[in-house]
Amino acid sequence: MKILHTADLHLREYEDERWQALQELVKIGEKEKVSIFLISGDLFDKGTDAENLRPQIRAIFSGKSFKILIIPGNHDKDSYRSDLYFGENTIILSNSVPFEYKKARIIALPFQPLKKEEVLGKIQALKTILTPDKKNILLCHGELLDSFFSRKDFGEEGKERYMPFKLSYFRELNIDYVLAGHFHTSFDIKRLENGGYFVYPGSPVSITRRETGQRKVNIFQLGSPPREHLLDTFYFEEVRVELDPFRDENPLEVVKEHLEKLRPEAKAILTVKGYINGKKAKITETELVNRIKEIAKGKCAQEPTYLFKDIRLILENGLFKSFINKLEQAGYEEKKAEEMRGLAIKAMMEAGL
Repeated sequence: MKILHTADLHLREYEDERWQALQELVKIGEKEKVSIFLISGDLFDKGTDAENLRPQIRAIFSGKSFKILIIPGNHDKDSYRSDLYFGENTIILSNSVPFEYKKARIIALPFQPLKKEEVLGKIQALKTILTPDKKNILLCHGELLDSFFSRKDFGEEGKERYMPFKLSYFRELNIDYVLAGHFHTSFDIKRLENGGYFVYPGSPVSITRRETGQRKVNIFQLGSPPREHLLDTFYFEEVRVELDPFRDENPLEVVKEHLEKLRPEAKAILTVKGYINGKKAKITETELVNRIKEIAKGKCAQEPTYLFKDIRLILENGLFKSFINKLEQAGYEEKKAEEMRGLAIKAMMEAGL
């Protein structure tokens, strides 16, 4: 039995990049012949989005060969009244009543505004409903305290703690998988003391510019380890270009080459740093910035950050030339030589040369 697990789509508009990510996940579910599609909270960004998108959700979730199970997250905790219909084979798990399907028993711990001690009590209370004859799966939406995460890793959540818990809370519980939501940045998997697995799949689409890199989803056979699956969904990509005036390269071509490596679904967060020899490259700082803007148009998520400097005067300085000659004669490895050149350039810049 195969399971697809995701979280934190934060849907807001029909047919935007987030909606397209949901469509991609549904297609993967069909292609991989999964039995269950699990969404561990924050399917919607807020309650009004859930209300507006419910008709489209019904359409995309109906007629599928797999069950769709959803738990509320902190963004959509009030979006799932029992009288609302979200589509054929779509089940909202908003309480601790288990859902059993074939060899799986699925229990929900949806988001609630609880403190650590209260969360511990909720988790320990699961002992009475766990069963030894099935694989026990816990869906939850909250903040794992065992790992150091920046507050930014949870999206636009501010400084508030959201249903915090620790891996030790699951000690001595017969839980095979804790499939969580709330952590946006990346796919993260940890082992439980009992041999089970804890998984944050990360957002399947970049929600903020902090979710960089190709996105992933969790697909696994029941009884086997979780497995990350790369997605063809929208994401932001950090692109850092380091210009080196000692390489026989056109600085504009270097930037262009980096941007050409972007996947079609990615938008770059571009930073151009380092140094250029404007005289040798036959280009000024202003001209280079304007040309970068041209080639970056449509490929960047925001205005590129320009941290490079034209150091033609330093490169023509006699003292610096003498230093470079001695450095070349010393026969250092390129990485070490590059580091020493950088230090010399910074020293001369600080000296006003």
